[in-house]
Amino acid sequence: MTTLSACPACAAAPMAERIASPRLETPDIILSLPTIHCAGCIAAVERSLRTLPGVTAARVNLSLKRVSVQTETLTDAALVTRLRDAGYEAHPLDRSVLDTGTDPEGQRLLVKLAVSGFAMMNVMLFSVAIWSGAADATRELFHMISAAISLPAVLFCGQPFFASAWSALRVRRLNMDVPISLAILLAAGMSLYEVLNHGRHAYFDAALSLTFFLLVGRYLDHRSRRAAHSAARDLAALEVHSALRLTQGNAQTVAVSELNVGDAILIPTGVRVPVDGTLLSLEASTDRAFLTGESDAVRSLMGAEVQAGEINLGAPFKVQATAVGADTTLRRVAAMVEIAENSRNSYTALADRAAAIYAPAVHLLAFVAFIGWAVIGGDIRQALNVAVAVLIITCPCALGLAVPAVSTAAIARLYSKGFLVKSGTALERLAETDTVMFDKTGTLTIPASKAVTDVLNTRQQAVARALAQSSTHPVSRAVLAALPAGDEPAVLSGVVEVAGRGVEGLSTEGLVQLGSGTWLGADFDGPGLRIGCAPAIALPLTETVRAGAQTAIDGLRAQGLRPAIISGDRLSAVTPLANALGIEDRQAGISATEKHVQLQTLAREGHRVLMVGDGLNDAAALAAAHASVAPSSALDAARNAADIVILNDSLAELPLLMSVARAATRLSKQNFAIAALYNLIAVPVALAGMATPLLAAIAMSVSSLTVLANAMRIRRVK
Repeated sequence: MTTLSACPACAAAPMAERIASPRLETPDIILSLPTIHCAGCIAAVERSLRTLPGVTAARVNLSLKRVSVQTETLTDAALVTRLRDAGYEAHPLDRSVLDTGTDPEGQRLLVKLAVSGFAMMNVMLFSVAIWSGAADATRELFHMISAAISLPAVLFCGQPFFASAWSALRVRRLNMDVPISLAILLAAGMSLYEVLNHGRHAYFDAALSLTFFLLVGRYLDHRSRRAAHSAARDLAALEVHSALRLTQGNAQTVAVSELNVGDAILIPTGVRVPVDGTLLSLEASTDRAFLTGESDAVRSLMGAEVQAGEINLGAPFKVQATAVGADTTLRRVAAMVEIAENSRNSYTALADRAAAIYAPAVHLLAFVAFIGWAVIGGDIRQALNVAVAVLIITCPCALGLAVPAVSTAAIARLYSKGFLVKSGTALERLAETDTVMFDKTGTLTIPASKAVTDVLNTRQQAVARALAQSSTHPVSRAVLAALPAGDEPAVLSGVVEVAGRGVEGLSTEGLVQLGSGTWLGADFDGPGLRIGCAPAIALPLTETVRAGAQTAIDGLRAQGLRPAIISGDRLSAVTPLANALGIEDRQAGISATEKHVQLQTLAREGHRVLMVGDGLNDAAALAAAHASVAPSSALDAARNAADIVILNDSLAELPLLMSVARAATRLSKQNFAIAALYNLIAVPVALAGMATPLLAAIAMSVSSLTVLANAMRIRRVK
């Protein structure tokens, strides 16, 4: 995607500066800022908005690339215009369909984890006193205090497992939470029974230990899944929600939901097209990157088809609606993304596949132990103790920690290397991929226009800045990004944008123009600048290969992965890049829908594809791929559709990402093997009646700690 803002701090700002400002509690308007990159961008955007009369507060969230604004008088259009003048692309978002950013479920789990840990430590103190020789009345007092602490804590902290188990039992099925709930409740219930009957042993510490370690696993798993956002919801938020309908030549603002096929609609400069339609004006210049990934503006003539989601880069134009509502191109792409996301969410995680076998086996084993001891020994109390010990010793703490512990350690390792993992199953799916599909513009290449300052003197740069900041055309954005930050623009008058050609104005030297060479009367086709009667100056705006791209391609190929390019750009632009990187598989002129279809075709052929892309046109493909990666410069929808976001500007660490993903899967399987070996040794001991519930809880804790220690080995992966 073409960079709009002139931001000299972007390249130098450390990752530590890319921390979002506090989010406003009740923002009136939320804008998407796809081109912001660093702390310098945050300061510039907030300063531009706060100095605008009517704005009471503005906060930028860099991780989401959004700004939340409090204002009682201004419209989103006024804010978009202000930011455009400051050199930043902005799009209004519908606050009602966006994630609020809160995490009540995570907070509830964290509270329960803290309560169970605190209760466990206190009950352990009384248990140590009993083990040390406390007897008779002292022992019973300590047991009663332990019961007073444990029972409320178990009932409160075990709610996530109890609710899940009850939901499963209501529909006559078993899940992992059924044996967990049974073990916790039976351990607490047996302990209470022993206390009320003056028994010597109670197992409240076992019940609390079970609850604590299981909550650790549940919280780690929740945190690994929490970062996932819906790209379909983000696309819906980008929809235009009002439009100018023409009735007998008069423009009337109406809700987009009120538009009908056949209506004539006026599209102002800088506004997204709300419907699919036919162009009624003589010509139009639009940004169609949403659909094609092509960074250049598209010039359309009367009668041409215009799709919802395109942005008007030139003079206002009129369209006649041919598709509205759910039938528009934007809605169809959003629907593709949603279907792909749902398909991905149906992926069965490694732990879930193990749980499907483990849960019924545990119940059967405990039931057999209870029946066996009841028949052989005739002591129901002893039989129940053995059954509880079996349930505890086979309780899936290690199994529950096996994947979350590795995932959390891997996610932390990858974050330190510039990767943000957003999906709970991303690493498992990433390890299974065999093909890597790269988008070109904005992913493998980035705008490189520093040479502009080599061909323009100080005065020419000032004129170019004044003209460029008055236009939203991709070329104007690239010119503005190439000029030194902080310089003052020239004083111009009568600045107008000529659709499909460029922008012009009047200065002391006469007419000044920034636009295509053919429009300037020059002998070159690319962009140029002309001041007065002087010859036009060609502006060398190009793209360069993103840092680390070659290293990434070579490293991925060395790991047995097949790299490919799938781009909406022209073949003439894709071929030189593919040749330079040594990529034989290249496809050009591929639309968003075609990318989605291509990935589906590869999946049917048995390929597991990793998609790397950044644009709105890549959102459906990112969601449909077996796994997906997006750079931090990607638009909201693309970053939210991706499993993993690259936080820095280099692709060099992509091979490390693959290595860590494969190692995470390997370590997860090793953790399952550790849990199985532990059960192989401990279960016969419990079945023989040689392990009390307390000893079973200690053994379970040791297995959990072993699994956690093994997960930490992910830090040594290279």
